[in-house]
Amino acid sequence: MTALGFLYPGHSAEDDYPRIEQLLGSDIRLQVVHTDIGEDAHRVDALVEMGSPDRLAAGVGELRLAGAEAVVWACTSGSFVHGWQGAHDQVRALATAAGLPASSTSFAFTHALRELGARRVAVAATYPEDIAALFAAFLRDAGAEVLSVRGSGIVTAAEAGTWGEEQVLALAREGDHPEAEVVLLPDTALHTASHVPALEKELGKPVLTANQVTVWEALRLTDRRVNAPELGALFTKEPIVQV
Repeated sequence: MTALGFLYPGHSAEDDYPRIEQLLGSDIRLQVVHTDIGEDAHRVDALVEMGSPDRLAAGVGELRLAGAEAVVWACTSGSFVHGWQGAHDQVRALATAAGLPASSTSFAFTHALRELGARRVAVAATYPEDIAALFAAFLRDAGAEVLSVRGSGIVTAAEAGTWGEEQVLALAREGDHPEAEVVLLPDTALHTASHVPALEKELGKPVLTANQVTVWEALRLTDRRVNAPELGALFTKEPIVQV
């Protein structure tokens, strides 16, 4: 049994995690602990506070008691908003507080791109344009070539959590770029766990979504590889993009 720990802000799309656990079909348990979201707003000051060390440290005790072998801060905007160096500092502080290997969803995206051998990406975000642009800057710092960025102007995680499959598919279609090797949907408040195969079929390329890559990152931290095609190209045994 491998137990993976996730610090998830508030309540929006946390039901993606039991869905992913089911799709993994293995001896893997996903333990989600909810952190205090503070103000639910896709705004820089609110996002910085959401991912503050004290808020994250408050949840690690419960994860340790649950036997978690690694912990991931399951929030993209609450990590990349700190910038490349600040996001590293955030993860180091989390690892120290938890006494466990740690990462965040923002780094999960960059590591997943490396796994797929992809550099050219399109970003399809629920966020306002200014927050989506910060994610693009974070990806560029990681070495990605960001060909297009689409923001949707969604201000709260609560609203993003209400989106259904058709809205998610429309977001991905509108945010795609013909030369992009991969399309990224960065919001952990967006339900995507059940939609990855449809997204990849629709676009004809790998699609990385926030909760999907967050779980993959926790598996990576514990040196586990799981073949789960229902979770998309990232979870197949062999990367399908080579450059």
